[in-house]
Amino acid sequence: MVDSRSWDWKTSEKKISLAPWKAKYQWVEEPYVSPDGEKVAAIVNIDEGEFTVCVNGSAWGETVFDKIWHLRFSPDGRLAALVSEMGEWTMALDGRAWENKFGYIWEPQFSADGTGIAAAVQQDMQYAMVLNGTPWEQTYANMTYFALSEDGRHTAAAVQVEAVDSGEIHKFQEGSFTAALDGTAWDARFVNVWNLAISPDNGHLAAEVRLNLYDYTIAVDGVPWATRYATVWEPSFNPATGTVVAPVREKGMWTLAENGNILWDRRFVQLWHQMFSADGSRLAAIVAPSYGRWTVAVDGVPWPATFTQLVTDATFSPDGQRIAALAKDKETFRVVVDGSPWSDTWDMAWKPVFSPDGKDVAAKVEKKGRYTYTVNNRVWSTACDAAWPPVFSPEGSHLMLRTIEAGSYIRRIVPVSTITG
Repeated sequence: MVDSRSWDWKTSEKKISLAPWKAKYQWVEEPYVSPDGEKVAAIVNIDEGEFTVCVNGSAWGETVFDKIWHLRFSPDGRLAALVSEMGEWTMALDGRAWENKFGYIWEPQFSADGTGIAAAVQQDMQYAMVLNGTPWEQTYANMTYFALSEDGRHTAAAVQVEAVDSGEIHKFQEGSFTAALDGTAWDARFVNVWNLAISPDNGHLAAEVRLNLYDYTIAVDGVPWATRYATVWEPSFNPATGTVVAPVREKGMWTLAENGNILWDRRFVQLWHQMFSADGSRLAAIVAPSYGRWTVAVDGVPWPATFTQLVTDATFSPDGQRIAALAKDKETFRVVVDGSPWSDTWDMAWKPVFSPDGKDVAAKVEKKGRYTYTVNNRVWSTACDAAWPPVFSPEGSHLMLRTIEAGSYIRRIVPVSTITG
């Protein structure tokens, strides 16, 4: 994770006007803001087929690109974008393009500390992953479902290793897909391979696999679990023990399995998006206890409150003692903390954020096209044209609020008590 202690938490407000950008360029695309709030950037058009990025009012050096796409700040504050030069694609970081160029590049991923930046690439109809500018030596005829390790040093993908003509059904059933870690494919072959996970120690790779037309399971390092299921969802590794957990469906219901053995006794109509607390001692998942009713289950026990449309963006507090999520009932969203919905409803809401000590919860929310923040079920008094997720200070007493108001980007440092009272 990025250490935010070096950020400026003392200056109460910083402001950058965006109006001069619109006068200077043909057009200005959607802005993005750095994690520390110090920079606001946007893709801008200079002339026909000429693009650059404007950062705090200044362009990216002298380099001009044919096209720029998917502008994002990495967690460590570098500004990344997918760029095209003379019909070839690559990634640019703070205006400097990677040396290697490709026919196409997509699906960029960042490690938690920002040191690892990966993407999927295609060159001459062959596919691979690229990490920090260096592509796999081995390429494949097809590639989907990408993963980047937590430390940003390893990449994985589901790859096709056997050529299959559209009419060769028998070859499809024999298996033409597998998983590759850092470009090296498993020896095992499967009918299909889907979502993957790299273990925290980088020593293992797990994936959803389809064994034949009817049976599914999880494979770890190419070895399938002994138990077969009607279907499975994405696996994850316990950060403490290294065991693999995945949602599995059997006898028409869903539960969690660990290393091929049923972990939770209770069954659900649906179960997915499982997550461990940081120390691996607690396990939660989004579940449907009955048809059309959604909630969160913690260590197999569902919250009493259920919701009609969906539950999403569940997250543990840093100490693993609390959970917050978003829930949608009919057409409105609510923040739900430890099973209790907050009173206000919103047209849209974003993933809740815990303070370092887990006592406070904040979220970005939107109603009628205006954005603001809610903290501990209290709403900030200011409505904005745009906003980014709130960030707690290292000791948790302040919030960084990044907004656009009346044509200006504003970075504020606000005491939590200003909102909560």
